[in-house]
Amino acid sequence: MLSVTHEALVELFKNRPRLAAEMLQDALGHPVPAFTEARVASSDLTEIVPSDRRADVIVVLLVGEQQRPAMAIVVEVQLGVDPDKLYVWPVYVVQTRARYRCPARLLDVAIDAEIARWCSRPIDTGHPGLILTPLVLGPEGVPVVTDAEQAKAAPEVVVLSAMAHGQEEAGEAIGVAFLAAAAGLDQERRDLYADVVLSSLNVAARRTLEAMMKSGYEYQSDFARSYVAKGRIEAKAQAVLAFLEARGLEVPADVRERVLASTDLAELDRWIRRAAIVSDARELLTTNGS
Repeated sequence: MLSVTHEALVELFKNRPRLAAEMLQDALGHPVPAFTEARVASSDLTEIVPSDRRADVIVVLLVGEQQRPAMAIVVEVQLGVDPDKLYVWPVYVVQTRARYRCPARLLDVAIDAEIARWCSRPIDTGHPGLILTPLVLGPEGVPVVTDAEQAKAAPEVVVLSAMAHGQEEAGEAIGVAFLAAAAGLDQERRDLYADVVLSSLNVAARRTLEAMMKSGYEYQSDFARSYVAKGRIEAKAQAVLAFLEARGLEVPADVRERVLASTDLAELDRWIRRAAIVSDARELLTTNGS
């Protein structure tokens, strides 16, 4: 299941297409060509890559009245180590370059320093001289945005800043800067970004921000609520299985499948309680306990 963090980062680059170019040039020091428009393009690369394999975001930088592609940027959000990416990332770059007939770059976004280091390793494709070294935006490269005017000019950057640095001392100042930018956003983006910023801040910074918002904060966006709900369900299902296994009970495949498939929080709560007393994992699903 994709995480809310992954999807939130993807949304930032979709909502502000020029963000990829800004991070490449301003944060990482890799110049991009002058462009008149940055446009999110289809990330479906099924000509070569299977349908369940697609880039997170592809941004094309366009120039002139004819909107000629000057550069394409493949943005990949990476939150964990995934050896498969070492094989598909070169495909993304080559296929994107062929589609738009322009230079293509790979920008990996990793808000964890250890994952950023893993992403940075050169990928030897096996062909002499054909080595892909991803350009990686790790937490050190993300700017610390505490200025209100800067936040207003680029709300997605301050949200990215909160995600990368919200647990640090600057977390509170980043949150306050976000509030300055929030007023100028449409309702959907404001709700989503507030959810992401608040969940990214350290406890003290979050309490300060919540107080400034004058009420206890609840997740506002449908986007965030759906992922939070899924996370709670998944955690309870895992708790049921962990409880059974901790008691030394074997969990048959069909029982495991049934528990993991449940979307009923009340049912999962009942199963957690029964997991403490049943003598066989199958008793969990009996009529009296289901």
